[in-house]
Order: sequence, then C-alpha cells, then structure tokens
Amino acid sequence: MSRLESFRRRLTAQIDGLNWAIAQTTDVNGDFLEMGLGNGRTYDHLRSYSDRRIWVVDRVLQCHPDCVPPSADFLQGEADAMLEKLADQGGRIALTHYDFGTGNNDLDAAEAVRMSPLIARVMVADGLVLSSQKLVGFEQISGPDSISPDRYMFYRMPG
Repeated sequence: MSRLESFRRRLTAQIDGLNWAIAQTTDVNGDFLEMGLGNGRTYDHLRSYSDRRIWVVDRVLQCHPDCVPPSADFLQGEADAMLEKLADQGGRIALTHYDFGTGNNDLDAAEAVRMSPLIARVMVADGLVLSSQKLVGFEQISGPDSISPDRYMFYRMPG
C-alpha cells in the first residue's frame, strides 16, 4: 500500500470512527478530549458535530487558523502533565481521541502505554477512547465495520 493510500485510509478511519463515537456517547455525560491537535482537522470535525466542550492537549499550537481552540480549553505542554492538570481540575471526559505519534512505532507504542493510566484518570464510566495506538487498561471494543481493526482501536472505560 502506498503512503498516499495509507493516508486516505487513516482519514477515512478518523471520520468514520469519530462519527460513530459521537453517536455512541450521546447518553454519556462529559466533555471531549483531543490529544494531539496537529493541523486541527479532527478537532474541527468534533466541534462541527457536537456542542460539547472539547479539551485539547498538545505541546505547541500550530494548527490551521480556523481550528484554534479557545485558550481556556487548550492545555499546552507535555501530555502527562496536562492530563494530571485536567484530572486535578475535575475533568470528566466522555470521548477521547488519542492522536499522538512520531512515526517511530516503538516510541509511539511505549508512549501510548505510559499515557493509558493518565487518560483513564479523566474518563467517565462508559466513555470511549479512539486511538491509532494500542492502549492498556481499557476494554477494547469493535468500532464501525468500515474500519480495519489494525487501523484504529476503540476502547470503552469500564463502568
């Protein structure tokens, strides 16, 4: 598969996965969390399809100008410290989109395992996590049929 085809597959998985997760969390109380703002495309998608507060965690703010989150919702810094800050403030998250990655599979996998308990601290019971990396401590569930299980993973926070 070419890199371009892989990119298309990733974008399709993100769109289908986010749409599915938004629908699955309509009865789950809590905010949304975007981990890895990047250009802001998935953040923009979330805010276009939901009126919930969306917390954003990233090291730097370098997104498209139309996708800048409100300053009160942007937690700039290292993810572990920002998740602890959110938890200490009483953050209650119904849906997390975990989109961190450097392209180094070993480093990305290790970071996802390290972030997992910190993500769990802010999640509400029955909340969902979408991730391109394998996480630990959550119940892995099947997402939409249109997404290959190795492309995106879906997790439910135990109740």
